[in-house]
Amino acid sequence: MSSPTPGTEPAEIAPIKPREGKRVLLAKPRGYCAGVDRAVIAVEKALELHGPPVYVRKEIVHNRHVVETLRERGAIFVDETDEVPEGALVVFSAHGVSPAVHAEAAERNLRTIDATCPLVTKVHKEVNRFAKNDYDILLIGHEGHEEVEGTAGEAPEHVQLVDTAEDVDKVAVRDPSKVIWLSQTTLSVDETMERVDQLRERFPEISDPPSDDICYATTNRQVAVKALAPECDLVIVVGSTNSSNSKRLVEVALKAGAKDAHLVDFAHEVDESWLDGVTTVGVTSGASVPDSLVMNLLDWLAERGYGDVDEVTTASEKITFSLPKELRSTVR
Repeated sequence: MSSPTPGTEPAEIAPIKPREGKRVLLAKPRGYCAGVDRAVIAVEKALELHGPPVYVRKEIVHNRHVVETLRERGAIFVDETDEVPEGALVVFSAHGVSPAVHAEAAERNLRTIDATCPLVTKVHKEVNRFAKNDYDILLIGHEGHEEVEGTAGEAPEHVQLVDTAEDVDKVAVRDPSKVIWLSQTTLSVDETMERVDQLRERFPEISDPPSDDICYATTNRQVAVKALAPECDLVIVVGSTNSSNSKRLVEVALKAGAKDAHLVDFAHEVDESWLDGVTTVGVTSGASVPDSLVMNLLDWLAERGYGDVDEVTTASEKITFSLPKELRSTVR
């Protein structure tokens, strides 16, 4: 899981210079990834072209600010397609949906825009490919996460979810030579490989995915946090509590040497007591977070004496995704 990602250029990491007094180390890359950008624009374009209401199944991306902003513009978020009036327009979220959801939408004559991240779609295709070849597929991911539900739904009779170490012991396969592991795209790279090692102990012939399943943005943001965390008394991750990749950044920061780390949606949620005795604050954000929220946090920190900001760059992301096919005739 170490091959370079298309559209990402590694950056030469300059040593972090010691400095006296309060300062902020700002991670780069951070914030929006290409899949999130595509999904948010898809809802915005749907509203522009068709007018409100536009229904969205689940949260388009896992970020409170983004969801509330789109809701104010006329998006209606629902949990299931049966909550959408027949014949209405519905957008499927970046996390992807199962074939059963597509079928239900067709039965209700819904007009659909599929904003599934292309990197999630890639994993769906892998599930179909290996299910067709009658493999047992061990999907590493978090139970109940929308992405996992959509991915597993591609071939539920072939997929077993592996969330915890205990799940590894429960796995039963038909043929140990026809087993492959795949993963949710937003996991911690280190924890995923730990689970893979546990699976390999049980199934030495288990196959690896044809290419990395953990998305470039998740990996890049974790690498950036690892670079700055050892220098930080505190790391603040901007992101929502239902965002898997944001929560993983907090865990990665602590494991990489940060003395403390917290997740917040907005600057005003920072507890000022976290700053007691703190000289260096690390700041980053999950892949579904607009950078304006990070800038608000930097302003909040500057008001408290942390106005000296050094950006720590570990990669340059150039990847972009085209809009869903239903919207490609439009321009932003």
